[in-house]
Amino acid sequence: MFDSLISPKSVAVIGASHNPSKIGYVVLKNLATHGYRGEVYPVNPKGGEILGYRVYRDIGEIPPVDLSIITLPAELTVRVFEDVARKSKFIIPIAGGFGETGPEGKELENKILEIANRHGARVIGPNTVGIYIPRSGVNTALIVPERSRFPGDGKIAFITQSGALGLLTMDSFAMYGVGFSAFINLGNRVDVNENELLRYFGDDDHTQVVILYIESFKDGREFMRIAKEVSVRKPIVVLKAGRTARGGKAASLHTGALGGSDAVADGAFKQCGVIRAYDEVELVDYARALAYGKPFSGNRVAVVTSAGGVGVVTTDYIESDSRGVGLKMAELDEETKRIIREEVVPFASVENPVDMTAQASDDDYDGVLEALNDDPNVDAILVYALFQTPLISERLVDIIEKWHHRGKKPIVVGTIGSEFSMKMLGEFEKRGIPAYPSIERAVKALRVLHDRAHILGRLIE
Repeated sequence: MFDSLISPKSVAVIGASHNPSKIGYVVLKNLATHGYRGEVYPVNPKGGEILGYRVYRDIGEIPPVDLSIITLPAELTVRVFEDVARKSKFIIPIAGGFGETGPEGKELENKILEIANRHGARVIGPNTVGIYIPRSGVNTALIVPERSRFPGDGKIAFITQSGALGLLTMDSFAMYGVGFSAFINLGNRVDVNENELLRYFGDDDHTQVVILYIESFKDGREFMRIAKEVSVRKPIVVLKAGRTARGGKAASLHTGALGGSDAVADGAFKQCGVIRAYDEVELVDYARALAYGKPFSGNRVAVVTSAGGVGVVTTDYIESDSRGVGLKMAELDEETKRIIREEVVPFASVENPVDMTAQASDDDYDGVLEALNDDPNVDAILVYALFQTPLISERLVDIIEKWHHRGKKPIVVGTIGSEFSMKMLGEFEKRGIPAYPSIERAVKALRVLHDRAHILGRLIE
């Protein structure tokens, strides 16, 4: 059903503008510059041409389309909605000023929903930035492309009630090369809701993980039912906002959402196999771990580093229940320690964490990772690829890739540093290896892979 939204063959922009500062221009430009190859029909009473597209003076002049984006203010949106609904399978009314503003705005919402239902059209929004689908080039976002990055195609579908938070999140992760299969901003969610989209992306071959930013649920019981079904096939990560009384009030002012008890939501997530995130960084970090990593049910972690202090802090994070993830540092087999001792410099530590010191080389990493992969006491490996020391080169990425894809144990990577390290982080991302720019984020990614194994065990049994 949603194929006409995700991969529309034709798009109309109602309220397309010649003025670069207007939403109707920005939306049209984003369609033009992100590779959309379908038919585009800008509509503006002035006619003419915008960005090389012929502009139609009236909605009645355009043929039926898969998707219409209305870039007009709320009252004008309602005025043209009947004509748009006659022509469209899906409609995205961008404007705010609807249900989030109170009873009068809610009445406008009811009007557009009634019209859409009468004509068999579906609505995303209102009060939305719409959608961004990298593989089909559909981009209805309201942000200026010169000031932000849009991610490329990837494995993560992002459903969000907040358009701004969603776009800012994608912008911040795009510089690491993180890709998304789809981004859909529900806005006030007058029609299409998270449950329908969760079911759709649960069956989408382009998507490996579904993430959601939610302020309230359209139908919590239905969400649980669908999430439990989808979680068996694909991980789901949710950032549920409005956890506190003041946060819930802010949510109602934002999208008109009425959130329920946070304790109830937390219990529901656990029952249906949803992994919970508490900010936008965790939301995408967890998705990347689940998209690229291997779940593991044991709790014994081996840590490899060339910086002793990094290993010590990591140990605390792994073992602590209050300020960490409550896993265990693996007790390495004596044979493993013997092999590592032969591999590294004499003053390195062969205990766990394995500290190869700043004298570590690419080949040292290769030998240590091989030994840890063969150790029956190790369930997962956290390896720090620290490129600042003289004997480490870009070849370390190749070595870690080899063990990530061919090794027996799940691997998560930590890469700490500035420009060059961030460049390498992008290289890990490109190769589908879960890699993170801080100790805490790397350790949390391990915990999520551990949680996923237990979720699968519980849902499948």
